[in-house]
Amino acid sequence: MAISFDSDTGALIREFHFTDQDFQRIRKLIYDRAGITLSDAKKDMVYSRVGRRLRATKLSSFREYLGLLETDHAEEWEAFVNSLTTNLTAFFREAHHFPILAEHVSNIRHRKPIDLWCSAASTGEEPYTMAMTMVDLYGSFTPPVKILATDLDTSVLKKAQAGIYPIERVEKLSPDLLKRFFLKGSGSNAGFVQVRKELRDMITFRQLNLLDKKWPIHGPFEAVFCRNVMIYFDKPTQYAILKKFIPVMHSDALLFAGHSESFQHATDLIKLKGKTIYEIADKSRHLAMSAAR
Repeated sequence: MAISFDSDTGALIREFHFTDQDFQRIRKLIYDRAGITLSDAKKDMVYSRVGRRLRATKLSSFREYLGLLETDHAEEWEAFVNSLTTNLTAFFREAHHFPILAEHVSNIRHRKPIDLWCSAASTGEEPYTMAMTMVDLYGSFTPPVKILATDLDTSVLKKAQAGIYPIERVEKLSPDLLKRFFLKGSGSNAGFVQVRKELRDMITFRQLNLLDKKWPIHGPFEAVFCRNVMIYFDKPTQYAILKKFIPVMHSDALLFAGHSESFQHATDLIKLKGKTIYEIADKSRHLAMSAAR
């Protein structure tokens, strides 16, 4: 796409007419569907990302495109949400969480199987790091652990399930980790690595919208990772999601959050246990409710 500027004013000339009304409609649509809150500062980003969908659908205006969405066009809704989802992740990101996960599971390893949930899996680096941690804890490539990995974005889930990454995505990992957990591509696959099948077999990847009224999952999970996704939601939406986490967690389960996330508005639900690590606030009530179910 060529970028041009007005020769008199120096202003950017956009390919598509994009009004404040268009932006406000997009803000409402993505908030209602995915709970994502877009600030005014995101206007250019929205134009760029949604503009790609206009080209893909061969539509000439945002008004036409948003009209298509409002007819509840399922395939395009999926592409629209995917276009506005941010998927920044890495292996062993916020690395202090994983020894704590290992210690927690070690304390309850008599329970079998151990169920873990990565609720914002993106392209898979986080759940695969959880799997590596469990392999090291149990000293086996077939530990009694099951990991559910979900995400709203179906396109990144496909990449996660394949477990194939450009080699630069793993270059910060130690030679030992690379040797034990990855297969190096050759020939047409040169420059890529793939996560070992044993790790892929530990993980079930599923599409899930955290805003859905009812989640098609039951748990109970020993640990839930929900890192660096709550920052895109407003406080009421965060609270509603946290409230839905509680019933699918064990009473002593841990909730791992992102480094910039804080839940002071939900202290009746969860309480801080460590650095960006939370536990259920009222464990006795949770146990009583679990027994009654």
